[in-house]
Order: sequence, then structure tokens, then C-alpha cells
Amino acid sequence: MPELPEVETIRRQLAPLVEGRKLEQVEVLDPRWSRPLAPRELEDALRGRRVERLGRRGKYLVWELSGEIYLAQHLRMTGSVLVEPDPEPVHTRVRMWLGPRRAPQARGTRTARGGGPGRRTPSAGRLHLVVSDPRRFGTGELLAGEEELERFFDERLGLEPFDPDFTAEHLRAIARRRRAPIKALLLDQRRVAGVGNIYADEALFRAGIHPLRAAGTLSREQMERLREGVISSLEAGIDARGASIDDFRHVDGVRGSFQDRFLVHLRAGEPCGRCGTTIVKILAAGRGTYVCESCQRPPRGRRVRAVARPGRS
Repeated sequence: MPELPEVETIRRQLAPLVEGRKLEQVEVLDPRWSRPLAPRELEDALRGRRVERLGRRGKYLVWELSGEIYLAQHLRMTGSVLVEPDPEPVHTRVRMWLGPRRAPQARGTRTARGGGPGRRTPSAGRLHLVVSDPRRFGTGELLAGEEELERFFDERLGLEPFDPDFTAEHLRAIARRRRAPIKALLLDQRRVAGVGNIYADEALFRAGIHPLRAAGTLSREQMERLREGVISSLEAGIDARGASIDDFRHVDGVRGSFQDRFLVHLRAGEPCGRCGTTIVKILAAGRGTYVCESCQRPPRGRRVRAVARPGRS
């Protein structure tokens, strides 16, 4: 957390505010964030560069800067990017000040997707951003040139579910002969980019597949259902502008709403919306996992023990 829909929500809200602006000042308050570079090294490398484009790869925000410099930002478990926060969060790790736009918009222009009625963009003048991260797991890595960028992601990320090549056959290929649970495959960013605990649970429920099923035993039909389940759960998350369980917030501090639409995640002890069976919480791939064991039949010979306390993931 944040997962692909949360990061995409941030990207959509932030891109129209930062693209075309110059990074006038960057202040890295936590040396963990800039590793392996020292804070001053990263600050000096970013200062004065224009934000050409704000993109996303999996759970990474990708700042494409002038001079073919890229900043790959990962929010990890508790990170958020806030615009003009007042007051500034106590867990601020990075501060950024961006100058006026190259081609300023008219004052009072409404925000991009996510702003809501009556909300307006910050002025076309200087813009203040902060990266807040209570648990200090977030990172910002400097990459020089497109070749280094692609190598960086090739080493860390598999295909995104929205990639045209993310097919049932692709899923079968990466799952072949794997005895690990299918949920572990979905959580492995080197196999499937962008899916985390929330959306893995929601996708497996939609597909009618138990999280403990061995990945290599799923049929092509099941993989097709899983592919559709992954994509539909991510699309639902994006449509709801992310899920705010703990720390995730929009760039203006507003909460997402996907948590109000969960089909199984965090719903232990409640009836399944399809069949009425009580949803249980189990452990799968080392994570708290929510499942309807009527709609998602447990694998044969696999004893499934419910976690005593429903709790959060």
C-alpha cells in the first residue's frame, strides 16, 4: 500500500500541476529516501530541471526531467505526496518547490480528475510539495538516461496488467511448474507489476480462485478469469480513486473510497455478497488474506486455518 490504483490516482492529480514547472529547490530531510546518493547529491542533481512528464510504472511514480534525468519514486507502505499542505505533516521526508509554469493556465482552473466540486488548482506561481512517510520506507532513485531507466525497471518489474501482452497465456507461462500459492505470484512485482495485498484478494475473489491454490495447477480458463479479475479490480480501484485504509491520501489530503467497495478484503466475519457464506481471514504468501471458501474452493488436501483475529492486512 499504496498499490497501482493509488499511485495512478496520485499521478493523475499531480501531473497537471507539476508538468512544465522547474524544480527550483529540493530538500531531502531523510537520507534513507535518497540512497544510494547522499541527500545533497540528489538535491543538486534535481535542482533547476524542468518536469517534462510525470509517469507511472507499477507502483513507481516516474518523474521525467529535462536533460534525460529520471526520478523513480516509490511510496512503499505509508508514503504520500501532498500539495501545499497546511500545516506540514510531522512525517515530512522531502520538500520540493516548483517554479511557475512555462505556459501558465488561467487562474481558477479546476483540478484534474480527483479534485471534486469547487476545488481549484494552486496558483500558477510557485508550488510547494511534500513527501510524507511515517514508516520511512519510501525511496527516490536517480536514473540517468532512458537506457538506465529501462534497465532499472527490467530488473524489478514484470508486466503490468494493463499491458496488451498480459494475457492468460502469459500468466500460465510465468506460473508454469510453480508450487507456490497463486497469491504469492500476484504479489511478486517481478512477475506482475502493481498488484498488492488488497487487489490480489479482490482479483482472486472475482476469479473464484482460492489464494492457496498452487500457481502452476491453474487451467487456462482459470487464468483467463484471473486476468479479468486483476484488471477489473484495478479499474474499480482507479475509478474509486484508491483505497484509504491507513495512510493513503490524495494530493489534497482527501481519502480514496475503494475501501467502501471491497468484496472480500477486510470483510472477515461478514457474509459474502454472492453466496452468504461468512468471509474468513487466513494467511497466504505471508499476508493476511480474505476469502469466501464457498465461492473460492480450498485446494484438495490443503488444510486452511482461519486467522483468529480478523484485523487488517
